[in-house]
Amino acid sequence: MTSNTPVSFEVLTEGADHARVGVLKTQHGVIPTPAFMPVGTQGTVKGLTPEQLRNTGSAICLGNTYHLYLRPGTDIIDQHGGLHSFMGWPGPILTDSGGFQVFSLSNLRKVDDDGVDFRSHIDGSLHRLTPELSIAIQQSLGSDIAMCFDECPPADASQSDVQKSMKRTTAWADRCIQAHNAKGQALFGIIQGGLFEDLRIQHAKELIEMDFPGYAIGGLSVGESQSDRVRILDVLSDKLPFEKPRYLMGVGRPIDIIEAVERGVDMMDCVLPTRNARMSTAYTGEGRLNIRNSQFRSDLQPLDKNCDGFCCQHFSRAYIAHLIRAKELLAHTILTFHNLRHFQRLMSEIRTAIRDGNLAQLRIREEKLQNKE
Repeated sequence: MTSNTPVSFEVLTEGADHARVGVLKTQHGVIPTPAFMPVGTQGTVKGLTPEQLRNTGSAICLGNTYHLYLRPGTDIIDQHGGLHSFMGWPGPILTDSGGFQVFSLSNLRKVDDDGVDFRSHIDGSLHRLTPELSIAIQQSLGSDIAMCFDECPPADASQSDVQKSMKRTTAWADRCIQAHNAKGQALFGIIQGGLFEDLRIQHAKELIEMDFPGYAIGGLSVGESQSDRVRILDVLSDKLPFEKPRYLMGVGRPIDIIEAVERGVDMMDCVLPTRNARMSTAYTGEGRLNIRNSQFRSDLQPLDKNCDGFCCQHFSRAYIAHLIRAKELLAHTILTFHNLRHFQRLMSEIRTAIRDGNLAQLRIREEKLQNKE
């Protein structure tokens, strides 16, 4: 990598439909795609050390502009030399712009064409976030991939409201480009347009003209139906530049991941595997298991007999059930490690299935597991 090419992307294998296997190269490492990205909102993937995170097979993780700006503040992170050093993670980092959090976490906010006034969910203090500030924060964090500041409308927004939001997001994307000057960081655009196919196509065209090195699909996984999400991905699957990575924001059920990959998506993130771990839920080849259930108190099996992860090689379901009942923090660590290892094993299976032409069979397997729940 050179300072003038912060990321590069190459499609290595084209599978059925739009699925593809590729490689995304960044200043801090190489990411095989399709890739699942664990969410480290506060500068940590909850419950895991960076070494443990790496041992799950995760190649990249996320940080969040909104949360890190409010706490601890960029001045503290600056003193550590950036987010990589601050959190002790040597691999690639993608930072969200903070836009989604402003709109989803703040009950008191005022949006205008310049930016957003909002009150902190921590202490109620008043702040203003603009495209320029979002970029400045992300550049200070030193992430490998930064996201444009965008406005994310709710799933039930009217067409006129989505059009206004889309127009604002396009204007903000242009301002992000003007403000962005970090040579070691790539800036991705975010395609909005709600559930309206014509608006999605229009917005994709507008952002493609801006020539971003990668494109995110935003405004999904915000309450819409699975069929609506698939419909929008179908519309966009042949509209985005083939040679650039595609990132579907906030989608993380295994079946949703496969359906996205079938439609050309290269990168996904979601809190589901880590959040469900803290709710005592494990992802396995049998489907999701709630380890709080009494049946597991004397179960000597590993969480998943086919899992090659450290936890399944060393701990039984009964031991984890004991930790949960004893309120030991190790329970959350074990389940988080296991769930992320499960997801990374799934991504490896997906990449192999694309190469071998078996992705449809993998989808059928995950559909059956989903239907059991």
